[in-house]
Amino acid sequence: MKAVEYLKQVLTERLKQLDWPVDDQVEVEIEKTRDARFGDLATNLAMNLASLLKQSPRQIADQILAGLSFDSNIIERTEIAGAGFINFFLSPEYLRNEIIEILQAGTEFGRSNIGKGKKLQVEFVSANPTGPLNVVSARAATIGDVMVNIFNTVGFDAKREYYVNDAGRQVQLLGESVGSRYCQLLGIEEPFPEEGYYGEYVVELAKEILNQYGKQFTQLDRGTRNQKLATIALEKILRSQKEQLEQFGVYYDVWFRESELRRNKAEQQVLRYFAEKNLTYEKDGALWFKSSQFGDEKDRVLITKHGELTYFAVDIAYHKNKYDRGFEIVYDLWGPDHHGYIARMRAAILALGLPREAFEVKIIQQVNLLRDGEVIKMSKRAGQIVEMAELIDEVGVDAARFFFLMRRISAPLDFDIELAKKQSEDNPVYYVQYAHARICNILKFATQRATNVEDLLPVVEQVSQKSVSKLLNRVNLKLLQAPEELELIKNMIEYPNCLIQIARSFEPHLLTQYFQNLAGVFHKFYHNHRVVTDDVELTKARLCLVAAARIVFANGLRIMGVSAPKEM
Repeated sequence: MKAVEYLKQVLTERLKQLDWPVDDQVEVEIEKTRDARFGDLATNLAMNLASLLKQSPRQIADQILAGLSFDSNIIERTEIAGAGFINFFLSPEYLRNEIIEILQAGTEFGRSNIGKGKKLQVEFVSANPTGPLNVVSARAATIGDVMVNIFNTVGFDAKREYYVNDAGRQVQLLGESVGSRYCQLLGIEEPFPEEGYYGEYVVELAKEILNQYGKQFTQLDRGTRNQKLATIALEKILRSQKEQLEQFGVYYDVWFRESELRRNKAEQQVLRYFAEKNLTYEKDGALWFKSSQFGDEKDRVLITKHGELTYFAVDIAYHKNKYDRGFEIVYDLWGPDHHGYIARMRAAILALGLPREAFEVKIIQQVNLLRDGEVIKMSKRAGQIVEMAELIDEVGVDAARFFFLMRRISAPLDFDIELAKKQSEDNPVYYVQYAHARICNILKFATQRATNVEDLLPVVEQVSQKSVSKLLNRVNLKLLQAPEELELIKNMIEYPNCLIQIARSFEPHLLTQYFQNLAGVFHKFYHNHRVVTDDVELTKARLCLVAAARIVFANGLRIMGVSAPKEM
């Protein structure tokens, strides 16, 4: 049994023995300590009970531990600290046994089932198909992709979705912008739309279309020409976006088009449902939704006085479609300019009769690209954008993905291009990857140079879990006693809990923090202890230790979509 589960069970039973009137008012919580001097795990149970029992936390802690014995193979000792924290020190025996579990689990290490198979969807990027993806889209792509990986690892049935806004004003402006450039290439004067797209990519699109289709669109009236050019340009941009995302390691389960919703008149179901529930009314010729009844600051228009559907009405229909497809939890990742849209969308979800926890919006903050300490300015309409593809070409997929994960999503990210390109331990992703490569080098050296470890080759090479299980019985893991060895194990076994914490908090930056710390702990172990020595039994034990560490690094890098190199 895992230490945390074991402690929760023992302490829960102890509360029953003491017959304290706490019922279900207090949950037994076990957390990792921040400082190893205060043990490995701790609980604030005594503090939580103090107000109920009208006693001091230390008195309560004393009574909890009085006469309570722990399995010495799991808990070495306990202590009461501070105001009444109960600290637990894991036994070395327990830690060493965890190496066996990691080696047996292999690529499955880190998996859990807190999601219980719930269907979950993360919709992310969903950039307007009016231009190339920029670095903000790249950050959203990384976060959405990694979170789906984590959700699936902890037991959810999670899917990735991209919503294509292929209808509305922005597509019309794209057609007018391309139409103007297309005509200019043929020496025909056509005004450029004031709110159009000025980027060089629009000129390139016009050139592509001219080369592919020739002058045929000049025979059409302006409106028809721009409409046809919008359709062609949109498909070219979408194809390019999909290719860029796949080069970045992001593969969507669904590309869902707004035009499909409109074609199927999906909004009519929403309008009928709201009307039946008396949640709409007419005012000034428009149809309004009573969103203020569900926490929004004011009511919202669904159909304008000109009879046109608002973007909000279509968006409600889109979200209803998500739940109709069976998703129980939906996450939307939006940019900071959409913050004011959250309340109305949440109101719509509640009005549809769905629980509050079924819908979550996460705001992905801005990316500031730094070169030589200076911020690179970006403006999409003026054509001054740093494309996602440009950044990836310069720093690589691995560095880009790792850097985009490094900050809390609610905080702007300063992306240091020069640091991301460095091939040194100053670069966080290099530092983590180097730990994996160093382990691979140790294991390779052991198979080529070491003697009397041939029976351990299946462990080193991860041939099969069955082989690993049999051979581990021949290894004396009790020889792993050095503080650096035990510290490495303690950090490795935190990996599954790290994934669970991220799934619950939606804070993927914790994964990069975890692996930067684990890499530091491993490098410290490596600098203080040789793995392959003249002591055959100690060599075997340490080979098992580093083979387990390789599994943790490889599994985590895979979830981040970052490569795990064997040589650097």
